[in-house]
Amino acid sequence: MEKKIILAIFVLFIFGFFFWQGIYLPKTPFGEEKLFLVEKGQSLFQIAENLEKEGLVKNKFFFDLYVFIKGTQRKLQAGEYFLSPSESITKIAQKLISGDIAKMVVTIPEGWTQKQIEERIGLKLPGENLEGFLFPDTYQFPLGVSGEEIVKKMRDNFEKKFTPYRPALLKKGGAGAGLTPFQIVIMASLIEKEVRTYEDKELVSGILWKRLENGMPLQVDATITYITGKRTTNPEGVASRPYGAKISKEDLQIDSPYNTYKYLGLPPGPICNPGLHSINAAIYPKNSQYWYYLSDSEGKTYFSETLEKHNFYKAKYLSR
Repeated sequence: MEKKIILAIFVLFIFGFFFWQGIYLPKTPFGEEKLFLVEKGQSLFQIAENLEKEGLVKNKFFFDLYVFIKGTQRKLQAGEYFLSPSESITKIAQKLISGDIAKMVVTIPEGWTQKQIEERIGLKLPGENLEGFLFPDTYQFPLGVSGEEIVKKMRDNFEKKFTPYRPALLKKGGAGAGLTPFQIVIMASLIEKEVRTYEDKELVSGILWKRLENGMPLQVDATITYITGKRTTNPEGVASRPYGAKISKEDLQIDSPYNTYKYLGLPPGPICNPGLHSINAAIYPKNSQYWYYLSDSEGKTYFSETLEKHNFYKAKYLSR
């Protein structure tokens, strides 16, 4: 009798170890990820069979057993997943249960234009007045995401970030009072492309608003590069700001409402998608005695009280 009990325990141990190994140990210690599709309406058994066919699990039976015992067969979600044979059945099942679908991670730097964003994601973004309102950030999008979904997520992010600033535009006598969000974003986009540090942004904001108030042309080089499409790489290696961009006399004569050398006032729309520092600087400019500024090819900014001093800096730092 004792021998039978011992034998039964031994058999149970062998079967238990067999099932534990099949469920908790991956098919292989190493393996590349591959895309695995779970179609809407597929049953647990169909999914398990496809997992085995794709070489992702040792045996479909182990996947069926684990999910069935967990009682989660109705929670498996459709979608595309990155799976690897180096993952255990428990991990694979958890991905499918939680809907951890395959995603592409996209980082949009501050100062990128809509065109640059489209080039990065490989999609045309439909919609009007998108420039300036596609908030620069790191995003996760499901594979096969549409342009409409991307625009919604980026614009929703913009609204979330911009909302705390709205009271400042309504407060009488406060910073940004009387200005519309659209005007603020236009100014922020100019600041974003012109200078690098937050301290410089505050000063440049003060200069540009002061020029507008006094009926002076803004004369922002970044509006010219926006028209011409010329790009240079900044010190961080990002082709976003016009540090060192060569602007010719012919460029300055381009007949475009975005030419702030030729036309007074703000351009008709933003020239890029600014970050929070530039938005903040546009709303809270810093007053100074300066009227002029320029940035060299390294992004260092020089401020001047007079045109004479500004021309001196131009000859010294921009004629190289």
